[in-house]
Amino acid sequence: MDHKEMRKVMQGAFVLTLASFIAKVLSALYRIPLQNLVGDEGFYVYQQVYPIYGIAMTLALSGLPQFISKYVAERKDPLQRKAALQKLYPLVFWTGVLLWLFTFSFSRWIAFMMGDLQLKPLIQIVSFTFLLMPGLSFYRGNFQGRFLMEPTAVSQVIEQFVRVSIIVCSALAFRMLGWNVYQTGTAAMSGAVLGGLCAYGVLHYYEQKIHGGALSFRHFSIFNRPPKPLIRRFFIEGGLVSIYSGLLIFFQLIDSFFVKNALEVYGLTEQSAKIAKGVYDRGQPLVQLGLVIATALSATFLPALTRYLMSSVPSQFLKTAKIYLRLTTALALAASVGLAMLLPYINYALFKDYAGNAALVLFVFSIALTAVIQAYQSIAQSKNSFRPSLKGAGWGLLAKALATPLLTGRLGTVGASLSTLLGLAVTLWYFVHTEKADINSFWKERKFGKKLIQCLSWMILSLFLYYGLLMLVFGPIQHRSTAFLVSLVGVIIGAFVFVNAVIWTRLFTVREWLMLPFGKKILRITNNLKSEEKPCD
Repeated sequence: MDHKEMRKVMQGAFVLTLASFIAKVLSALYRIPLQNLVGDEGFYVYQQVYPIYGIAMTLALSGLPQFISKYVAERKDPLQRKAALQKLYPLVFWTGVLLWLFTFSFSRWIAFMMGDLQLKPLIQIVSFTFLLMPGLSFYRGNFQGRFLMEPTAVSQVIEQFVRVSIIVCSALAFRMLGWNVYQTGTAAMSGAVLGGLCAYGVLHYYEQKIHGGALSFRHFSIFNRPPKPLIRRFFIEGGLVSIYSGLLIFFQLIDSFFVKNALEVYGLTEQSAKIAKGVYDRGQPLVQLGLVIATALSATFLPALTRYLMSSVPSQFLKTAKIYLRLTTALALAASVGLAMLLPYINYALFKDYAGNAALVLFVFSIALTAVIQAYQSIAQSKNSFRPSLKGAGWGLLAKALATPLLTGRLGTVGASLSTLLGLAVTLWYFVHTEKADINSFWKERKFGKKLIQCLSWMILSLFLYYGLLMLVFGPIQHRSTAFLVSLVGVIIGAFVFVNAVIWTRLFTVREWLMLPFGKKILRITNNLKSEEKPCD
């Protein structure tokens, strides 16, 4: 890959990262007015069915487009690319149709297994997103395979904007028109279909504008039988990227089937179990925002790792992989610990009460586990290592599925949070167990682990002192606006102390700082590091 092409790839990665950031922020923030307007029971209704939409969009936005783009990029000749797409299209098309057919036809059974038959119309509505999956993924994958990232980015943002607008309008209708929570949820879920249709329209426009319709998949036959090696590669590689792009969504799907039912075993009435599940689901938007950092780092490091591996520079690959793991571990742990410390006030500021604090404090630590898992998976993906990654995800999901009913039935939503952490820990353990020792040694080099614990301890201590001072001077927080201000100041204090502790302990080298967003500015402001970088290894 020449310099010009690499620059195009990096620019494209930046565009996709920016679009992903905007989409994730929108996807996280709309849940706050939704919960405020429809309450915890209404939030429960929406979140029960959301994982089905999440899986469809993960396939259409991340998993399949990445696989298709890689498959297209392997061929330089336009005719070969078109032939490759023609072989692949029936596979993607029938996968979408079968997923829609299963979800729609068995919507009553799915609702029954979730413990709430009134969810049936929501499941039927959201099932139609699977029919949009082939078109969306093919358009995006074809564009990305040619390093044209703008169509994917624009379609992603417009899709989220339309969906979020319809969800907020549905929540307002609940208040103003007297809809019940299931009518509101059904209307809100229609936003997923309409948003997908708008994204399809945007991608079709770009295809006509750039290619004049010459490469339109709509002219491809859906009855050509793909070769067996392609089928195997599609399900292994495409499935792997899809699972890890939406790992927490698959965990949420397990929660949808088990948590509400287990809470009734725990001793709650059906109504109370719905509300408790809605409270537990408050953790999802917080975790989504926390994982934006991991997404940005993945987009930055994955092309570099692949480049070094293809260039046969193992020492540079090893060094880059360990830097990636160090940055991800430090930032994700800092985000998890800081969020856990501030969570009681954030919970009150955003969701109107302190309900579910214990479960939510535990749940936000899934940020750290998921981010490090994604880092290991990106390293494995850059080496074209797929089967161990699939096994790791499988063991983690199995642990989550087995632990959720057991722990939730005994400990309530605290048990549900613990089951999520257990499942993620199993997946991470599998990655560490199968990865080479020289990559895993990132934790020991330059006393990284010890220094990180020091930095986190200073942040925790500063926030404890901050809380203590607040209680002494002002007493308990009585207003949401005050809680929001307290949370905001807490974020600033925690970040300031952590960054200064990182600089003081020399947790990161100058090179590692320069790889972080705003790292150069932070170094310039603090001016506390020596100009010469210490060795990374």
